[in-house]
Amino acid sequence: MTKISIKKYFSGVTKDTFFLSLVSLFADIATEMLYPILPIFLTQTLKANGSAVGLVEGIATATQNIVQGVSGYLSDKIQKRKAIAIAGYTVSALAKPLIGFSTLWQQVLGVRFMDRLGTGTRSAPRDALIAASVDKKSRGKAFGLEAVGDNLGAFLGPLLTIFLLFSLKIQIRHIFYLAVIPGLLSVLAITLVKEKNISFSSKSKLEANLHKFPKKYYLYLFVTAIFGLGVSSTSFLILQTKSIGVSLEGTILIYAFFNLIAALTSYPAGFLSDKFGRKNILLLSFVIFALTYLGFALTRNILAITILFIFYGAFQGIFRSVGKAQVVDLIPQNLKASGIGWYISTVGLTSLVASLVSGQLWDKLGHPAVFLYGALFGTMGIISLIFLI
Repeated sequence: MTKISIKKYFSGVTKDTFFLSLVSLFADIATEMLYPILPIFLTQTLKANGSAVGLVEGIATATQNIVQGVSGYLSDKIQKRKAIAIAGYTVSALAKPLIGFSTLWQQVLGVRFMDRLGTGTRSAPRDALIAASVDKKSRGKAFGLEAVGDNLGAFLGPLLTIFLLFSLKIQIRHIFYLAVIPGLLSVLAITLVKEKNISFSSKSKLEANLHKFPKKYYLYLFVTAIFGLGVSSTSFLILQTKSIGVSLEGTILIYAFFNLIAALTSYPAGFLSDKFGRKNILLLSFVIFALTYLGFALTRNILAITILFIFYGAFQGIFRSVGKAQVVDLIPQNLKASGIGWYISTVGLTSLVASLVSGQLWDKLGHPAVFLYGALFGTMGIISLIFLI
């Protein structure tokens, strides 16, 4: 790629966009140091079953996403996006070490609730800052770059955990304590972002009424809900990988490369959605998801599972960046944070349902049932996206 084409590839992306990507990098290193070992910690150290894992991760994910609706509304109302984001990043960073002190899975549930409460509080105002950091024609790139930071952190976090566990022989509980360091670095990074002032006229017109959003926005939420009912916690993919005989170190490594693929996919997906339309690229992510879950249901081959995990990374990279960019395209300027917040609340509620159902399927019908269920709703999401959007 020539110097001119590289410049064009990143044209429209600002310094604040890069800072916000750095924020997500540190925050996700902290989160993903813990995520691949959390289901193992729950099931092996605390002796929890699959239903408990589904409950912990379902409520955690739902809390994060539901709170974003409220956080987004508050952010739009007072027009203080950065301050709310800083508060959320701080709470999330300080909660992570508390998991290491837990002796019961119910305590982990409480701490995960606190952690995801902070994450949910920060995300919608941060996404509004991302949207404000570029003009409309570069919106896909901006969300793609932030997703690169997020997913790259999700790649580096598990690798750091492998190094701490297997090279330095640090106990699993102590990993939770150390996660506070990158968490606090994310707080420091967001203080470098300059928030753009919103005019008083926009501020004064803001109302909480949900009817302010256009019909296309609600249709998109409906499609997202149908699809999201099949997207259960990634913990089940981790547990499935471990259950077919992959070592803990190998499981974490596979999970890390899943996040690397997500990182490598995010920016190109956003770039392509700016050129060829959000729907086409989003549809590709839905298809990848459905085929990946179907594959998890049909095979227990380690190589096949590894490849499927990589494809799941591509889904995550596309869905995260293009899904949010699609939302921002559909809503007025003064409702950006609210619109993103309610969208991710929809993702959260459906993820809660999917994870709770998957926990029951895992315990009572067997592991393949979890992934057949996901593939079914993934297919329904594909059909809905084609005909409704």
